[in-house]
Amino acid sequence: MKPSDIIRYYKKAEVKEKIIKVAKDREVVPLLLTGEFGTRPQAILFERDYDELIKEGVASLHMSIERWRNPMLLKSEMKRSELDELRIGWDLIIDIDAKAFEFSKLCAPLVIEALELHGVKDIFVKFSGRNGFHIAVPFETFPHRVGEKLVDRMFPEAARIIVAYLKQMIEKHLAEELQTNFSLEELCRLSNLKMEELIDEELGINPYKLVDIDPVAISSRHLVRCPYSLHEKTWLISIPIDKRKILSFSKEEAKPFQVSFEGDFLSREDYELYSARELFLQAFDWAARHEVEERVSRQIGERFELPKQAIPEQFFPPCIKSILRGVSDGRKRSIFILINFLRLMGYDWNSVEKIIWEWNKRNVEPLRDSYINSQLNWHKKLREVYTPPNCDHENYYRNMGVCAPDELCKKIKNPLTYALRRYRKG
Repeated sequence: MKPSDIIRYYKKAEVKEKIIKVAKDREVVPLLLTGEFGTRPQAILFERDYDELIKEGVASLHMSIERWRNPMLLKSEMKRSELDELRIGWDLIIDIDAKAFEFSKLCAPLVIEALELHGVKDIFVKFSGRNGFHIAVPFETFPHRVGEKLVDRMFPEAARIIVAYLKQMIEKHLAEELQTNFSLEELCRLSNLKMEELIDEELGINPYKLVDIDPVAISSRHLVRCPYSLHEKTWLISIPIDKRKILSFSKEEAKPFQVSFEGDFLSREDYELYSARELFLQAFDWAARHEVEERVSRQIGERFELPKQAIPEQFFPPCIKSILRGVSDGRKRSIFILINFLRLMGYDWNSVEKIIWEWNKRNVEPLRDSYINSQLNWHKKLREVYTPPNCDHENYYRNMGVCAPDELCKKIKNPLTYALRRYRKG
C-alpha cells in the first residue's frame, strides 16, 4: 500500500472519529512505516494529537488494554504499585490467532458462547487484520472486587486467569469443531504440521496446535491493534464485526476504502454493569482448584483432578477405611490424613468436621476435644490443602498398622488415586 494511500485512509473523518473515541484514557502508540514503534507513552487527548500522530508516518495504531488516569504519566521503570495507582481500569481482550483463518472462525463463536453462558452481555468482536479475532469485554461489566482485592488492581493476573479458564472450557468443543469441518490431512496441510504433532489420545487432536489463545502474552502495558487501524502486513482493516456474523465474515469486507463504519469496539457507554461477575467468580474458583490439582499431581507423581462431588466412602482405599473404623496408634497422624483426604475427595467443611468428630469416638482412646478443635480450626484457616502422604511413606500407613493392600493398591502411589480410580469405574 502506498504511503499516500495510508495517510489518505487515516485522514478519513470516520476513521479519525472512531479511533479518538476508543482512545479515551488509553495509551495509543503508532507503528511507523519504518517498522519501529513510536516513542512511549503517547496518547490521543485532543483531535490535534491524532493529526500529529498521522504526520509521523503511521502504518498501524495500537492501544493499551489498560485505562489510565493520565497515560502521559507512564514511565518504563514504574513499580507495580505505581502502575496500580495510575490505572483506573482494564478491558478483557481475548486474542485469537491461528495457522489458518478458518480455524479462528470456528474458535471465536465458542469463546463468545462461553462468555454468554456466564451471563456476559456486552461482547465486542473485531477482525485482527490477519488470521484472527479480538474478543473484548469492557471493564464496566466487571465486579468491583474479587475477594478482598480491587479488580482494577488485578491486571494482568485476573485477565490471564479468565483467558486460561475459557481456554480449557472450550478445548474439547474446539477439537470437535476442527475435526468435523476438516480431515486430519487438511488440518496438517493448512497448519504445515506433521500428523504426530497434532494427535491427542483423549481429544483426537490438540486444538491449540492450530489455534493460539495465549494468556501469558497478556502483560502490563500490553498493546492491541486499534479498531479501524490498518494491519501493516496485510493492509486490511481491523474492523469491528457483529458477533453473530463471524462464520460468514470474509476478509474482503476489511479492504480499505470499502468498509462501513457502523461497528463499535469498546466505545459504547450503555453497558450492563457487573454482568461479568459470574465469569470472574467461576474463573477464580477454577484457578484455585487447578492450582490444587497441579500441586497434588506433582506430589503424588500422577495426574489428579478434584471431583465435582464428594466421593462416597465405599470407594475409599483400605487404609482410609481402616483409619475411619478407629485406631489405637497414630491418632494425630490419622487426623492429618483424614482432613486432607476428605477435602480432596470433594467433601465440604461441615461434612469433614462431622466425620472427624464421629471418627474420634471410635478410637480406642479418643483424642481430647481441645486437640480436635485446634486441628479443625487450623486446617479451616489454611488457604491450601495438604496432600495425604504417599503410600510408601515409612512413617505413616504401614507404621500405623492400617495398610492392608488389595490388587489396586499395588498400582497406585497415593490413597487419593485409589478412590478416584474406583469411583470412575463405578
